[in-house]
Amino acid sequence: MARIGITGHSNLTAASAPLVREALVTQLSLHHDRLIGVTCLARGADQIFARAVLDVGGSFEVVLPAADYRDRKVKPDNAAAFDELIGKASQVRTMPFEESNRDAYMAASEHVLSSVDAMLAVWDGRPSGGRGGTGDVVQAARERGIPVTVVWPEGAERE
Repeated sequence: MARIGITGHSNLTAASAPLVREALVTQLSLHHDRLIGVTCLARGADQIFARAVLDVGGSFEVVLPAADYRDRKVKPDNAAAFDELIGKASQVRTMPFEESNRDAYMAASEHVLSSVDAMLAVWDGRPSGGRGGTGDVVQAARERGIPVTVVWPEGAERE
């Protein structure tokens, strides 16, 4: 059984989403045994990853950063997609934070790192814009010796 985590940008352009999904499906297809994805289910890369895991016949677990995440951070235009995906998760864990903030995001990412064999990073290679960003998670994974595969297909862009 392979346990693969995701970190990545939440602000991908609409045109980037299918490129990223195809690249993630390609990477996930390399795992011929039972696949479990682990995601914080943020908009963008995390939700694309969850769908890609389902595309290849795997299942996924969700780690929410804080108790208020759904109400405070999921925007109205993403609520239906978030709710649909969380309903398909095999397990949902909420970190012990009341409020979604940088500390909660990094703690959730640390939990993901503690439960996976490898990470995929939908990352343009630029430094994080604040604690708990994609670059920080990639660095933390590498410091722990967790293999990280960067997925940034040609044509992918952030808003």
